[in-house]
Amino acid sequence: MGYVKGLKCRECSREYPVAPVYVCEFCFGPLEAVYDYKNIKKVLTRRAIEKREKNLWRYRELLPVDGEPQVGLNSGFTPLLKAYNLARELGVKELYIKDDTVAHPTLSFKDRVVAVALTKAKEFGFDTVACASTGNLAHSVSAHGAKAGFKRFIFIPASLEASKILASLVYEPNLIAVDGNYDEVNRLCSEIANKYHWAFVNINIRPFYAEGSKTHGFEIIEQLGWKAPDNIVIPCASGSLLTKIWKSFKEFKQIGLLKELHTRVFAAQATGCSPITTAIKQGMDVIRPVKPDTIAKSLAIGNPADGYYATQVVAEAGGAGDDASDPEIIDAMKLLARTEGVFAETAGGVTLAVARKLIESGKIGRDETTVICVTGNGLKTQEALTGHTVSPHYIKPSLASFEEALYKIKGG
Repeated sequence: MGYVKGLKCRECSREYPVAPVYVCEFCFGPLEAVYDYKNIKKVLTRRAIEKREKNLWRYRELLPVDGEPQVGLNSGFTPLLKAYNLARELGVKELYIKDDTVAHPTLSFKDRVVAVALTKAKEFGFDTVACASTGNLAHSVSAHGAKAGFKRFIFIPASLEASKILASLVYEPNLIAVDGNYDEVNRLCSEIANKYHWAFVNINIRPFYAEGSKTHGFEIIEQLGWKAPDNIVIPCASGSLLTKIWKSFKEFKQIGLLKELHTRVFAAQATGCSPITTAIKQGMDVIRPVKPDTIAKSLAIGNPADGYYATQVVAEAGGAGDDASDPEIIDAMKLLARTEGVFAETAGGVTLAVARKLIESGKIGRDETTVICVTGNGLKTQEALTGHTVSPHYIKPSLASFEEALYKIKGG
């Protein structure tokens, strides 16, 4: 038996039973899972968590499932790397990388949300799962859906990187490439969801799907020795990840697993698609939709569903927001790889580039503890680096040829 009490509208607070619904029928506000924290506090202790398997389900009482986990048993508990070299380069004392480029079956944080969404889809009795995606979610639903025995319909913008399209096709879903950007794909999926009885993970299953992002935050607290960082920098597409990481910190505080919470939350977006950080910088709570134009396609959502709520979290947590241009994104990807051996996709480049700006502007203190969230593997977006790396040294298969190249490498 789970600890979910039901769903509640984030706008008018009307309550709903646990069901595959996602908007309030009165005010059309989004629905969110609410929990029985009083009873969770009795059973979910630090000791209980530490004795469990090192996957995202170690926090299952704070996830919206009723039975045993059925998907994603090999997802989660990714490394929190102390980034000594990068910290030295940026001139800060204590810097960490929450590295979701590894330890997930499809190499992105989307394995967290999909594990929860498909487990819930099983509980609801669906036989078909679907999603609108900018790439990473497509991979995750395709892979986990295959293992769980679902029929799968995956909708993507046709302009996605070829490597991301291939990474979904290998699992043999029904991949639908739409001639339009993500926002157009998502609107189409809303129409399809209204007609077909499918579990759309980021539409009718969204209240449950989004909760999976909390595990990214739970792990950070546990891996820091049950402490919260001074600062956390989070990439924003829909804005959901940022809001759920903040929710995870507050939940741990509420049930007593975290003693103090003084974390400042910072939002990171690409300059070519920055409706959330633009609103933050302008001091507005209205999100103005934009047409995406950036290499960071996994963040290219021009009309973010949780954009407003992300601005509210940043304000509540005393943070800020900033954006990074395409050249800055590429430079940051290379910097992270060169200093810490982490190959992040373009979204990771966005996060690091923005973190660098925040440090240089003094918004993040150099003597504070900062966590940078890296959410996907660079193998997914190799095209972004084409023409921006050093060239190989081509030689003939002889020692003399090698030594000639070595002489040039040493500056001879």
